[in-house]
Amino acid sequence: MVDLGVEALLADDLPYRLVYVTTSDREEALRIGRTVVERRLAACVNVFDGMGSIYWWKGAIETGSEAVLLAKTTTPCVAELVATIRSLHSYECPCVVALPVVGGNPAFLAWIEGEVAAPADPL
Repeated sequence: MVDLGVEALLADDLPYRLVYVTTSDREEALRIGRTVVERRLAACVNVFDGMGSIYWWKGAIETGSEAVLLAKTTTPCVAELVATIRSLHSYECPCVVALPVVGGNPAFLAWIEGEVAAPADPL
């Protein structure tokens, strides 16, 4: 059984991650989402359109409409998933954060494991 204490949350020993990404619009979220699923970096991506955002940018408070992409993946795939998203993203500094999954439906978590590819081993 996985230890769900604070130490476990700070470590990389939790096997699954949700990766939260904001994008300029629905089309960008769908394009990035399809790419990461096709490359098996995520088992599934959900897209939430019409998200309102308020944020600091270059010394001023900005507001805008964005779409959110939520990817389900495994911990070993996070680095490549983040790099891929950053390479496809239109923002200068995109929000791409990985959150640990501390529990869930065992069958769903096993499905994630079965659908993402293990990262390539370095030579």
